[in-house]
Amino acid sequence: MTHKHHHTTPNASSGKRITIVFVLNIVFAILEFIFGAMFGSVAILSDAVHDSGDAIAVGFAWFFEKVSRKKSNHSYTLGYRRFSLLGALITSVILLIGSTLVILEAIPRLLHPTPVQTTGMFWLAIVAVIANGYGAYLMTRGQSRNESILNLHMLEDVLGWIAVLILSIVMHFKPWYWLDPLLSLSISIFILTKAIPKFIGTLRILMEAAPETVNYAALVAELESALEIDKTTELCIWSIDGEKHAAMLHMTITITDQALAKSAARTILEKHDVAYSAIEVDENIQEHQTHKEN
Repeated sequence: MTHKHHHTTPNASSGKRITIVFVLNIVFAILEFIFGAMFGSVAILSDAVHDSGDAIAVGFAWFFEKVSRKKSNHSYTLGYRRFSLLGALITSVILLIGSTLVILEAIPRLLHPTPVQTTGMFWLAIVAVIANGYGAYLMTRGQSRNESILNLHMLEDVLGWIAVLILSIVMHFKPWYWLDPLLSLSISIFILTKAIPKFIGTLRILMEAAPETVNYAALVAELESALEIDKTTELCIWSIDGEKHAAMLHMTITITDQALAKSAARTILEKHDVAYSAIEVDENIQEHQTHKEN
């Protein structure tokens, strides 16, 4: 038997705020690539990679909020929640490739520093702090999970641009041009520390590994501690999208009422964010082993 949870959909104001933040990110990413090359600043280029990743993430968040409203059908029997993994995977790959390219560009400049246009960096940083600060403010007004995550992204951007602002002031008075590639390396390494775990985590979900948030042994012990359940003969659990999970459970029971035993098992599974479950009662362990072999 399959059990589903129903979720509320994001409201129109949430979509409007996310759209504004998307436009801010994509416009600034383009400007950063242009002015980063004009000013000779790899720090701005590395931040352009960061903003590009944010823009893509925001775009996918907006798109998949709409897609996730679709109900399950004969083609997608578990619904459309897993489509969000495509966005996470593509975003991670872009950030990994972009950050690697920036690092390869920054290392030679760190060894052999070249002058940068500090005045241009200063004014671009001023505008960026204001724009990203406004985006962060918009996200604080929302209450959805997407808006909460995007608020963190925007705050990271504000801090990054404050660093660029300080750097431009220092280099205006001191020719310490090695600070520019050093900041670029710092930003790129920071991005990689975020993107690599996200990439690996997404692959784990796509390969249907057991959810990292679920303690498999503890879940089995909890199931077998229920008065209605004797033994867990098989438990397969995987994640739909990193938040909601699915499970297939085979078990032997201590009572004759199978419906009551299944209800007890399903209640335990729901506590571990299992939104879809298929539960089968076996007569005994030997019957289950025979069933598996066949």
